[in-house]
Amino acid sequence: MSFTITVRAGPARLASRVSQLAKSSTGPSVAIRAFHKSTPKNTFFTSQTTLALRSNTKTSSGLLSRLQGASRSYNYNYQGATMDPAVRRGAILRKLIVGGAIFGTTLVGINVVFNRETREDGGMPLYERKYLNQTFMHTGLGVGIIGLSAYQMIQSGFVYRLMATNPWVFGIVGLGLSFGTMIATRSIDPDNYIPKYAMWTAFNATQAAFVAPMMAFVPAAILGRAGLYTVAMMGGISFVGATAKQEKYLYLGGPLLAGAAIVAVSGLAPLVLPATAVRTLAFTEGMWLYGGLAVFGGFTLYDVQKVLHHARLAERGAFKADPVNESISLELDFLNIWIRMVQVLMMQQRRK
Repeated sequence: MSFTITVRAGPARLASRVSQLAKSSTGPSVAIRAFHKSTPKNTFFTSQTTLALRSNTKTSSGLLSRLQGASRSYNYNYQGATMDPAVRRGAILRKLIVGGAIFGTTLVGINVVFNRETREDGGMPLYERKYLNQTFMHTGLGVGIIGLSAYQMIQSGFVYRLMATNPWVFGIVGLGLSFGTMIATRSIDPDNYIPKYAMWTAFNATQAAFVAPMMAFVPAAILGRAGLYTVAMMGGISFVGATAKQEKYLYLGGPLLAGAAIVAVSGLAPLVLPATAVRTLAFTEGMWLYGGLAVFGGFTLYDVQKVLHHARLAERGAFKADPVNESISLELDFLNIWIRMVQVLMMQQRRK
């Protein structure tokens, strides 16, 4: 019995020659010369992996180009992160200047369009300015309490316990506590400082419980941008309301209340409409977002003029000055505008 032993090249050696054999198109002699060249040092890939990569050259080249683009983006971001501090400060300063210019231009444009009839009494009197400043101070303090309370709820795990409960129970109980604390705060005499501010703090805590779940999952950068946009929007509208003719926008109370009802109903539409009504749901979502921005922007204008009206009544002794009660309306305006700003920014980020 005789045996014939044939020595052939292994799979790894054949795989390393596939690219050279594929390039040869001038005849068998070129293929033979390429086959008898020295073996390359890199034999890391197996034959199956190499053949699979060679059979998908278009896919791999596209992937390579994407990887190269990602590498260039990473290098750009890395260089931006290791930028000279002076250059970074200059870039931040330019952004602040551009943002300030945009805000100033918007403010002037809003004032020109909506505030053609200015005050006729030679400017804001001292008692109106003082009362308005006290109201804005309490508004900023209330928003700060809401933000700190929401952050503490997130850190303590209270938000996750809230989300684990029944949403209907949370909504009904939360709304009940919100309305109850707001009515109690408004009903307490402003001379009773301790119960007044205690109930006001409880009201702000209930508002924090509503916004804390959103703050737990939205990036901090988007929350900050939405806050800046909200401050800019409310600042411009408040300037118009403060410098406009006396009681010029107080007639907006009824139409704005009707608009708020429509916005509230559009926000509840997903609970009633079926999921197949895509166009109707998209319309109600746009109404809730952008219609809500318009309505609560109008409420800001109305509330600022109402504060000035109450200041004039308090000066004559017909109304008891209470900046805490005045700040509640502006806080609600701020929260409603801010929540919608966050949602708009999140939608833009998902589209990217």
